[in-house]
Amino acid sequence: MPLFDHLVVTVRDLQRGVEQFGPVMAALGLPRTEDASGVSWYREGETEFGLLPAREPDSGPHQHGRVGWQHLAFAVDSRDEVDRLHAVAVAAGWKVVRAPKPYPRFTERYYASFVEDDNGIRIEFMYNPPH
Repeated sequence: MPLFDHLVVTVRDLQRGVEQFGPVMAALGLPRTEDASGVSWYREGETEFGLLPAREPDSGPHQHGRVGWQHLAFAVDSRDEVDRLHAVAVAAGWKVVRAPKPYPRFTERYYASFVEDDNGIRIEFMYNPPH
């Protein structure tokens, strides 16, 4: 059983959110579902990631460093996968916060990139293999 059952993010424009998150979630291998309230991606027995439209459309974007969302890190299996997912996100309109690179301040094996969507939602793709 996953530690987190689901994570849902509110976005200003649901269609634009799907345009940005959809390719990333598909590249991570997560099937898409939707209902009247929003869109989500998940595989059976794993954590679900969802998007809902904002009730107050002019309430964003989120600003990194303020109270609330900091970032969500997706652990992947290789540096090449970090690079691939980063390219998928950029092609889907995500802004580059930090291009893929090593982060020796975390561990000598840590390699990651950070991107941010139109809503100020930041995600990380990271590879940090065990010793």
